[in-house]
Order: sequence, then structure tokens, then C-alpha cells
Amino acid sequence: MAGALLLSLVGGSTGAYGQVQASALIAQSFDLRAMPAPMIQALTQETAPAPANAVAPATGAALPLSALIDANSVGELDAEANCLATAVYFESKGEPLEGQLAVAQVVLNRAASGRYPASLCGVVKQKAQFSFVRNGVFPRLDPNCDSWRKARAIARIAQKRLVATVPTDVLWYHANYVAPRWRQALTKVDRIGAHIFYRA
Repeated sequence: MAGALLLSLVGGSTGAYGQVQASALIAQSFDLRAMPAPMIQALTQETAPAPANAVAPATGAALPLSALIDANSVGELDAEANCLATAVYFESKGEPLEGQLAVAQVVLNRAASGRYPASLCGVVKQKAQFSFVRNGVFPRLDPNCDSWRKARAIARIAQKRLVATVPTDVLWYHANYVAPRWRQALTKVDRIGAHIFYRA
């Protein structure tokens, strides 16, 4: 899963029709005047299908995750997105981008699962779930560092469901240097960077 993970902007569309759809979506989603020429080309060119084991569909226009980070790294976050970005920052800032996105998706999956609080902040601040949270309070972070810029972009990408690195039923993960007992009742799905992801 690491490496050139591609985003499908228009799932299920192929050929010239998909290209027109993709171009229209791109025009709505991005300010092309502010983008470098290579990124505009990447947004609008037809791409080959991704490998069969890719989570996201690969039809229509596609971008590497690193380019999506650049395209989604500006602007303010609402409270929910800020909680999500904070979880990404403290849980996975040293991980590959795909691993950071997987952490964000676990938070989103939990909120949608019915097993956990329904809000992103509720999931992140739930007692005894994320070790960086102390009594429902986040530690301070450096708002000017590149890791926070990436975490904010990852939160936006995850909330928009632009690309997936883990399936929607993945609700748990842990670092590969620990072996929590709870993992024995779950099914391992993938390892991305230093995190191992599970479903029930």
C-alpha cells in the first residue's frame, strides 16, 4: 500500500466521458490558477488502472497522495476536522502519508460504526482510546510545522473520502512494537508503516 497511492476523483467513469467528468470536478474542487503546471497535468490526464489490490478505484483522473496533501493544506478547519487532524498529528506524524491517512480513517470508521461516539471529537477524546489525550485535553502542538500542515490536509482528504487506505470496517490499530491482548479477538487487515490495522 505504501508508495504511489492514487486517488480516483471520478469513480466508475472511463474514457472520454470520465475525462470530461473529471475535468469538471477538478475545476470545482481546485483553484487551477494557483497550481503548478505539472499538478494541473496530473489532475487532467487519463491514468492506467491501479493494481487489483488497491483500495480506491483507479478510473478517471488520479493524483498521488502527496499532491493531494499540497492541494488540501490551506484553509481553516472546523472543530471536528481539528480533532481528526490532532489525532493524525500525535498518532502518526512520523508515518508514511498512507499510514497517516489510515489513522484518520479509523477515527472516521469508529464515528460511523455505532460502537463509538458519533462525533470525531467524541471518538478522539473517548477515555482510554488514544494515549496522547489526557483527561479529554490535547497536548500543545506546533501549528507552524510541516507535520501539522500534513495532518490538516490528511484530515480534509479523509473527511472528503477522496481516497482510502483501509476498508470502512477497520476500527482498531496499534504500533508494531506493542502486542495488546485485545488484538487476539480481531482479524489483522494490513500493516502500514509502524501500525497494524484490524477489523472484527
